[in-house]
Amino acid sequence: MEPCDKAVWIADRLTGRYGAPDVAPSDPVESLVRTILSQNTNDANRDRAYASLLERFGTLDAVRTARVDTIGRAIRVGGLHRQKSKRIRQVLNRIHRERGRLDLSSLGEWDLDAAMDWLLASPGVGRKTAGIVMLFSFGRPYFPVDTHIRRVFTRVGLIGPKGDPHEQANTLLPRDPALMATLHLLTIRLGREICHPRRPDCPNCPIRAECDWASRNSPFESGPGGPR
Repeated sequence: MEPCDKAVWIADRLTGRYGAPDVAPSDPVESLVRTILSQNTNDANRDRAYASLLERFGTLDAVRTARVDTIGRAIRVGGLHRQKSKRIRQVLNRIHRERGRLDLSSLGEWDLDAAMDWLLASPGVGRKTAGIVMLFSFGRPYFPVDTHIRRVFTRVGLIGPKGDPHEQANTLLPRDPALMATLHLLTIRLGREICHPRRPDCPNCPIRAECDWASRNSPFESGPGGPR
């Protein structure tokens, strides 16, 4: 199966297992802050940190002018609070300085590469964070790769173990934002629940039939085409 076809097949199989994810557009500034908060922690801690931030300050504009240590205390539950508080304030101040207010809606009208470059110029913003903003706030076709996605995509043979996973994934995937959003969210779920870093639960994996790793390593029944 060609890589592009395999990616579509995986999205179909994961949707069949988990159902279609609910994808609603998010405010880009909020998405940017949430994604910074999500670094090196789980979704629950990210959400608690963001809720605590708004409870303490009321608005992101108030966060922008607050002391870094005060921001840090508000987001402590999310981990790495000292580093993240500096990044959040720097990012918010850059947006306000260059856009005149905390508004990134115009990025949706930019060329995708130019918009990505602008986001990547912000402190602490890498390709995953910038890609999440472009895909989930603007519906632009950029596929963000996290640790779970990289592991799953490498095991199934979509990308190699070396090199930039974002470049590889965005080269092979169809330029379909809806497909990318589905594949992003459901592959992360698969990585958390089944395709663990150690001892993955291959017998219960919905995509094992096309997984290179499973065909080489799983002890359960397999045929010429690999595990079924």
